Amino acid sequence: MEGGGTTLSEIYQSAKKLLMRTRDGLERVERGELSSSDSVQNDISQIQSLCIQMDRFWRSISVKSHRDLWKRKVEQIAEEAESLKESLDKYNLRNQKRMTEAKERAELLRRVNGDSSHVLRIFDEDAQAMQSVRTSVRELENANAVGEAILSTIHGQRERLKSAQRKALDVLNTVGISNSVLRLIERRNRVDQWIKYAGMLLTIIFVFAFIFWRR
Repeated sequence: MEGGGTTLSEIYQSAKKLLMRTRDGLERVERGELSSSDSVQNDISQIQSLCIQMDRFWRSISVKSHRDLWKRKVEQIAEEAESLKESLDKYNLRNQKRMTEAKERAELLRRVNGDSSHVLRIFDEDAQAMQSVRTSVRELENANAVGEAILSTIHGQRERLKSAQRKALDVLNTVGISNSVLRLIERRNRVDQWIKYAGMLLTIIFVFAFIFWRR
């Protein structure tokens, strides 16, 4: 059969070759060997165009048996081309879905990284605050130890003063000192005690003031 200088058999053979190339191209696209499916889409469109040409040719065949034979051949080519088109459409849909998911993951990671920086900054500030608290606690513990040492020293001195006072009183009683003189000595001792307590309080206040001033 002739049609514009091209026979039905020649068009059929061209369509078969295109089918083989399209299958191979589709497999390469699905394996990731081809970055674009445009060439496969073009081959499918060309096969479908050839099927339209062959459809006109086989309808013009006069012998029914030949006409039926070419009808089945052309329909088979058209069905295979349609199957390849469906496979390519499914691949493109999956690829588009993967690209969308990858874009969403990238956006999510960008947001997470931004939030992480904020969280890490807050954590760093909290860690610095905790370190400052620990330093203050250590300084207070040192101040308390110093205060306890001072109180212990003063207590020892107080006991020694009491002992000395008792000895002095014994001596005075022995030599017959009057009661008025004894009361005067007792008042003086009480004043000395108040002076000692005031000195202790001022010492502790000075130590705490010095610690907080250093901070």
